[in-house]
Parts: sequence; C-alpha cells; structure tokens
Amino acid sequence: MQKRKLGKSNLEVSAMGLGCMRLSPGHGTVAGTRQEMIALIRAAVERGVTFFDTAEVYGPFVNEELVGEAVAPMRDQVVIATKFGFQFDSEKDPHPVGLNSRPEYIKETVE
Repeated sequence: MQKRKLGKSNLEVSAMGLGCMRLSPGHGTVAGTRQEMIALIRAAVERGVTFFDTAEVYGPFVNEELVGEAVAPMRDQVVIATKFGFQFDSEKDPHPVGLNSRPEYIKETVE
C-alpha cells in the first residue's frame, strides 16, 4: 500500500482510507453485525489501510466508538479522522439541534 503525508502534518497514512459511515446504524443499512464490522476494519489494517474516517454524527457517536474498538489493538499503527460541530441534546437523541464549533465545545467533544 502506498503511503502519503496527510495535509501539512507529519502524519503518514495509506493512500487509500476507509470511510466508516455505513459500518454502524444511523445512516442507512448496515451490511453486517457489529463484530463483522470490527473484523472488516481489522482486515483493512492487515491489508495496509492506516487511515479511517468517522464522525460524531454517524449514529450519533456509535461509529466513533466502533472504530475505536476495532483499532484499539493496533492504535499506534493507524490515523483516525473525525468530524464534529453538531450540537446534540443527549447521546440518546440522534438528531442534532444545531451547530456548535466554539472552542470550548470542540474541547468537550474530543475529550
């Protein structure tokens, strides 16, 4: 698998990444069980994929948790990109109530 630098950072990632949106409930039909999706992500790593894309709005939150669980054994080998900025009233309500990109919200979201 070819490698590339990610943007202006020193992070080196595979030339092909895996978009993980459809690997968890929330945005359309999922093609398998949670364990099958974890196996799919791990198989991608075994084949040289080191860049994974997720977002808090996928689920919400469940996709980031899925990706985190899948790559936990090889966390130092991969780069995870996530997106945020939607405001939720609670983790149980999948519908964002607005947008929020204030610095304090960003810090709260990523921690």
